[in-house]
Amino acid sequence: MNIGSQYITNIEKLSNLGTGICHVDGCVVFVENACPEDKVKIKITNISKSYANASISEIISPSKYRVEPFCPMQNVCGSCQLQFIDYNYQLELKQQIVKDTLHSIGSIDIDVPKTIPSPDTKCYRHKIQYPISQTKVSKRLLAGYYKPHSHDILNIKYCPIQPEICDEIIDYIREKASEYKISGYDEKTHLGELRHAIFRVSADNGDILVTLVINAKKSTKNTENFAQALYKNFESVKGVCLNFNDKSTNVIFGKNTICVAGENFITEKILDKTFKIGADTFFQVNPKSAENIFSYVKEEIKKTKEPTILDAYAGIATFGIIVSDCAKKVVSVESNSSSIETAKDVLNLNNINNIELFAEDTAKYLKSVKRKFDITILDPPRKGCTKESLDETLKHTKSKIIYVSCNPATLARDLKYLAGKGCRITSVQPFDMFCHTYHVETVTVIELNQGD
Repeated sequence: MNIGSQYITNIEKLSNLGTGICHVDGCVVFVENACPEDKVKIKITNISKSYANASISEIISPSKYRVEPFCPMQNVCGSCQLQFIDYNYQLELKQQIVKDTLHSIGSIDIDVPKTIPSPDTKCYRHKIQYPISQTKVSKRLLAGYYKPHSHDILNIKYCPIQPEICDEIIDYIREKASEYKISGYDEKTHLGELRHAIFRVSADNGDILVTLVINAKKSTKNTENFAQALYKNFESVKGVCLNFNDKSTNVIFGKNTICVAGENFITEKILDKTFKIGADTFFQVNPKSAENIFSYVKEEIKKTKEPTILDAYAGIATFGIIVSDCAKKVVSVESNSSSIETAKDVLNLNNINNIELFAEDTAKYLKSVKRKFDITILDPPRKGCTKESLDETLKHTKSKIIYVSCNPATLARDLKYLAGKGCRITSVQPFDMFCHTYHVETVTVIELNQGD
């Protein structure tokens, strides 16, 4: 096998990163934009010690699960990797990804039910982050998404997975920024003012918060006037913020944000609770699918009468707030202090008085207390939990851990560790939060050894 070699092969299944898997001369080959049961001619693009990568030269016989993408940009945009696959089959593939990952990484064999679908498969994404640059010659602003495996921006005029109003707002930014002498950012030279435009859209009421990330330490009259114009031009825009990030980094947000026009937050409703969402608030991008997850967790909580609950990696304490009315006490722990401040506002907004909030690392907090909880909810970032936080969770939890994960690989690693400590994995339920991508959310219920 050599780079550039071509082979005719059948795609066997999908990897946990959304690429097709086949075997050529005994070697595992990952094929982009491939669907299980495709018969294809592939071209080898990269070879490593244990696998190879390939692109499709020709689809000889398409899988019965192949469909026409509803977005004309799907093949060149890096956002919806699986849009060419029938949605119901996407759900089956995500179910299989979870099952295979638990087995291969975690040595866990458990029945994994079918992925619970998203209520919406179009216009579902309610947090949108546009990187912004400009053309070298005409200085025309570009705003959209990165092309696959690059930082080249694909100028997106229409995106069917987000609310239509977002297309209108970003087009306004593209067309009008130059009138205010605002240029697009060049990450190679670190020149230009406008780095990103971030929209938060309420699925409950349609309100929008716009944040413009500026390559500067503070605002200018031009950036403030542009923010005001943006606010006045769109009735649904309830606030425009400026965030300042003058570092040469891939991190989107800088530390300082000001509100220039309107409010610095919007509200969102999940089940019967109302939440405030600011410019940099961590909140689910698909609120309706998130409701499915919260409902599932809440039903599991209800199996224990008035439990005390630890809500770890809490963000703005969303899980704690949702389950507070079926708990005796909830302790929400989150290392980001600004999230805890937002959570305080949300508690007042919903008249909740049985939640304690702590701005601290989960492991450090647990090491500092002697209290035990009936149930612990873990909702870590993609990197999962540290062994230290898992050990402390076991010491401080009486009966059950509910682990909410956005990454099957780190979930499998952490479950293997917990199983080695005597825990029993009783159920793993996948949810589709990011339709048409390989990403999958899971809720795992873990029972502790009562003898410990």
